Amino acid sequence: MRSAMSFIVLFILFFLFSGCGSTTQKNARYNPATMRTYHVLGKTYHPTYVSTGQKMKGVASWYGPNFHGKMTSNGEQYSMYDKTVAHKTWPMNTMLKITNLRTNKSTVARINDRGPFVTGRIVDCSYTVGKTIGIDQVGTAPVEIEVIGFHGEIQAPKAQPETIRLSNFGVQVGAFRRYAGAQIYQEKYSIAGSKYNTIIKTFDEGGAPLYRVWVMGFDSEDEARDFMNQYKPCGGFIVRE
Repeated sequence: MRSAMSFIVLFILFFLFSGCGSTTQKNARYNPATMRTYHVLGKTYHPTYVSTGQKMKGVASWYGPNFHGKMTSNGEQYSMYDKTVAHKTWPMNTMLKITNLRTNKSTVARINDRGPFVTGRIVDCSYTVGKTIGIDQVGTAPVEIEVIGFHGEIQAPKAQPETIRLSNFGVQVGAFRRYAGAQIYQEKYSIAGSKYNTIIKTFDEGGAPLYRVWVMGFDSEDEARDFMNQYKPCGGFIVRE
């Protein structure tokens, strides 16, 4: 159902993985490259951390034979018989409880791919997951997903939810077609003595370069948000590298 879109994500992540040298396919699913900002079909996605107990509601879909045996976004080989799913932003190997809100059927699955890139859909299930919760015949269904573990393991209930925390958050403070404009903003946001690093990132947008100015080095999303609240960059948003 979504093989073409998955190939787009795989193409992006191939280049992210290529700089890791000794990383093997076995441990590629733990590679931090899968948490970098990426772009698919004109939209930008910002992977972020989650906590146990965190929930999301939306539409689930499933995919099977057309993608069986091909590679997922984190470098694994997809099996329609494994209990795996795709999610656009949550970390790889996050364990989810997925409940069909129409039938109340539920199961546990592991994130190993990015997607689905369809408005309103929050998770793309393997054939086995879809069959278990009763969407293999109808194609889609409203679901609730809940984080119940990390690194492929279910976490025991705790008084305080466990959280995967990521570092090196950044803020995009400007985007320019002219490099000179980006340099002006780079100088503007280069605060003397600051621990933050203002950089210019070049992207190919419609066949022409687009120069994005990022302030990097925040230890958390909250710290990056505080920076945005203080300096109020026009159109600014949080990124990760």
